[in-house]
Amino acid sequence: MILKIDFDSDIPIYVQIKNQVVEGIARGELEEGEELPSVRGLADDIGVNMHTVNKAYSLLKDDGYIKIDRRKGAFISLSLKSSNEGFRENLNYELEYYMAECFNRGISKEDIKSYIDTIFSGFKKEDN
Repeated sequence: MILKIDFDSDIPIYVQIKNQVVEGIARGELEEGEELPSVRGLADDIGVNMHTVNKAYSLLKDDGYIKIDRRKGAFISLSLKSSNEGFRENLNYELEYYMAECFNRGISKEDIKSYIDTIFSGFKKEDN
């Protein structure tokens, strides 16, 4: 997986790293057990301070996306919290804000649904 960092973005770099790892998992680009680059290695590769990468990895660990072993490194480990209640509350809060933004900017409900469908179609489909 190749990270694309936008150094001109208002989104903090550690958030960009975290988001791209989560998106990579959803798209099937990163699989359970796959090793992530070392903090220092990734920091060198993308040209940022290693504390920035460490912060992203810590958030990913806290959210249950990775496990970190000081000797072996960081690995994808989908041990997402069993209770989604807190996540759903935050999702509702975030979506309400973005929907208000869309409404204020004249973006229709149909366009929003189309955007969502396009995004979801890029995620890995499970075999049923």
